[in-house]
Amino acid sequence: MVKNAPYKFAEFESLTLKYGTGDSLINQYDSKTMNYQYLNDRDSLVKKQVKLTKDDLLYLHRKAVEYGFWDFPSDMRASEKGTPGSPRYYLEYKYQRKTKSVVFDVNYNGNPKLKDAVRGLIETVNKSINTAEGRIAAN
Repeated sequence: MVKNAPYKFAEFESLTLKYGTGDSLINQYDSKTMNYQYLNDRDSLVKKQVKLTKDDLLYLHRKAVEYGFWDFPSDMRASEKGTPGSPRYYLEYKYQRKTKSVVFDVNYNGNPKLKDAVRGLIETVNKSINTAEGRIAAN
């Protein structure tokens, strides 16, 4: 873990994840507003309020440090418009003085280790959102 990361959790404001196919990122989560929307298996748009706890956000901040998120290129698209039917992700970490975002296509042709790192971080964020959604359903 990098001790002097340019982004400090004390300055963390929000996390945004958007994903979909091509350039349509209809599935979205914003930790600041707690708005979560996604297409379910029946192609219906589901909208919910899902809260990530401070511990969840700290965990995701640390995972970003672990995966080297700050060093990822901001544009990891396979093409400008995206391949029809191919998943595209937008991940943003917002801090008081800095914001880091990445656009990532699953069929990105760059460095395989970098591609695996981005996928790993996105999967971790998605899993945390789904876990938080499960906590709501359990109550």
